[in-house]
Parts: sequence; C-alpha cells; structure tokens
Amino acid sequence: MGLFRKKKEQASYDSQSKRPVIKCSICTGEQVAGFQDIHNGIFEDIMLIRGKEDLKVFRKKYGIPQDAEIPKIY
Repeated sequence: MGLFRKKKEQASYDSQSKRPVIKCSICTGEQVAGFQDIHNGIFEDIMLIRGKEDLKVFRKKYGIPQDAEIPKIY
C-alpha cells in the first residue's frame, strides 16, 4: 500500500574536489562506481555496477546527468 515508504533522498558529493568514475578490474571485468579525489587520486567506492540499471541508479542518486560521460579507471 505504501503508507510508510522511505523517501529517496538525493545524495551529494563535493564536485570541487571529487569526480565520478568507474573503476574496472582488468582480470574479472568487475565494475565499481565511486568518486576519485582530484587532488590525490584516492578512489572511494560507492556501489557495484552489474549492468546498465545499476549505473542509472548511481547517476540518479548523485544527480549525474544521463548524457555525461563517466571515465573508467583501471
């Protein structure tokens, strides 16, 4: 019925010091979405990406436009 549904809050990140990236494993092909610090390159993982739907959820949660390119790091 949905009387006690959680409100989905849009999370945020500091776009001045971090950028969204997808970290890919060369061996297994596993992909993890997260944020990389622009200044020191440290990667903060947020969620596992198993398909296009997971990537859409990540973009929607953090307000990243669907047409914006998210770089991949290895």
